Amino acid sequence: MKEIVEISTVNDYCAAFNKSALHPLVSVLDLSEGSWPSTVKKVEAVRYHFYGVFLKQGQNCVLQYGRQNYDYQDGTLVFIGPGQVVNISHIDYNEKPSGYALLFHPDLLRGSNLGKHIDGLSFFSYQLREALHLSEKERQIVLDCFDKIQFELSQGLDKHSKKLIVANIELFLSYCTRFYDRQFITRDTVNLGIVKDFESALNSYIKTGKAKEQGTPSVNYFAAQQHLSANYFGDLVKKETGKSAHEFIQAKIIEVAKEKIFDPTKSLSEIAYELGFKYPQHFTRLFKNKVGYSPNEFRKMN
Repeated sequence: MKEIVEISTVNDYCAAFNKSALHPLVSVLDLSEGSWPSTVKKVEAVRYHFYGVFLKQGQNCVLQYGRQNYDYQDGTLVFIGPGQVVNISHIDYNEKPSGYALLFHPDLLRGSNLGKHIDGLSFFSYQLREALHLSEKERQIVLDCFDKIQFELSQGLDKHSKKLIVANIELFLSYCTRFYDRQFITRDTVNLGIVKDFESALNSYIKTGKAKEQGTPSVNYFAAQQHLSANYFGDLVKKETGKSAHEFIQAKIIEVAKEKIFDPTKSLSEIAYELGFKYPQHFTRLFKNKVGYSPNEFRKMN
């Protein structure tokens, strides 16, 4: 098992590139200005305790999250959230590091508007292979945002610094949300294939008895089948169908349940177990919430 190196503070990361942070909780690094220290070359896996956004340019390397590799190439943005473990390999240490990094600690956001809703930015929980691929125009916008944050950091700290720095990080992340929406749209054909596979796998899961054996179908299960993180998979399904992946699964359960209720030889408890419910009352609660009638009332009506 690989040893995981803990990177607790923003300055820990900066120090690894022989640089120092201008602020203890936030930094913008031009990695081409640093160098690879000997300690970094021995690192195989790291866990970040802060937010990191990395813009790649120049040389390639391979980052791994879970069992998936992502070829971290020129013109991509990768987002890493606190607690995330990243495996690193295939870096040519004979070449200088390149690219940019925006690093900010959760403590910087406390009491701010961004601090209240950053957990809703699901791309910090995407897998590395689900990185954001930028157009040249988008890349320039990212660099402009980095420049604004760096400008505030270089002015020296005063009572306005935190508010302005956080506001510029929030602006940058708002652009990233827009760019991810664009990426979902421009990859529409691929995404539709994923949704089609999801629907087929969901039908199979319920109708072949897997639900009875393994429980009600979950978003995590189908995301793993597509080698995607649950957050990315859920966002993709939402963009393509208008429903979250969880809502999509529930709609399918209700659709199949209605068919089964028409079979008078099956008890309602039996139907609940076939759909993966451990307790029939949970099935009854979901059905009534979605249909407006209990399964028993729906059976009598029809």
